[in-house]
Amino acid sequence: MTMKNIDTGTLIEAVAFAAHKHRDQRRKDVSASPYINHPIALANVLANEGGVTDLVALCAAVLHDTVEDTDTTESELIERFGPEIASAVMEVTDDKSLDKAERKALQIEHARHMSHAAKLVKLADKISNLRDILASPPADWPVERKQAYFDWAANVVAGLRGANPKLEAVFDSVYAQRNTLRAFY
Repeated sequence: MTMKNIDTGTLIEAVAFAAHKHRDQRRKDVSASPYINHPIALANVLANEGGVTDLVALCAAVLHDTVEDTDTTESELIERFGPEIASAVMEVTDDKSLDKAERKALQIEHARHMSHAAKLVKLADKISNLRDILASPPADWPVERKQAYFDWAANVVAGLRGANPKLEAVFDSVYAQRNTLRAFY
């Protein structure tokens, strides 16, 4: 496939595609919020807190969980959005055939070797996830699990450092709230 011209229309198409793919999914928070809020939050963090204007990164942000959590394939992303966006999505996609501990270890290991766009998406994902844990965590997560997630996320972000100082400062600010975690009832 030839390189796709990536423009704001592509970004809107990516949002619509992700909304369709995630249409029946919910987050693990107490209110079971619509899943699509998460990918949109990533794009918002990138654009409005990180100053990111790279459309590959913004499109990859809204598409980042489509392969991992829906029936979307890499070839489908290549066909619809081009190889650049598909590649960034695949870099942040966990292999669900591996056990959870191995997937988490691989995120730490692969972080420093990612493309710039994938690093931005991964940074925004960790920021968004930490914020969600602070604001409305999964009901069945004890404080220790929340704190362990914060610490693991910090290990992933250590390999992303240098990608975007603004986003790294946002992550650090959210991470600093780790000690405010409480059991959610």
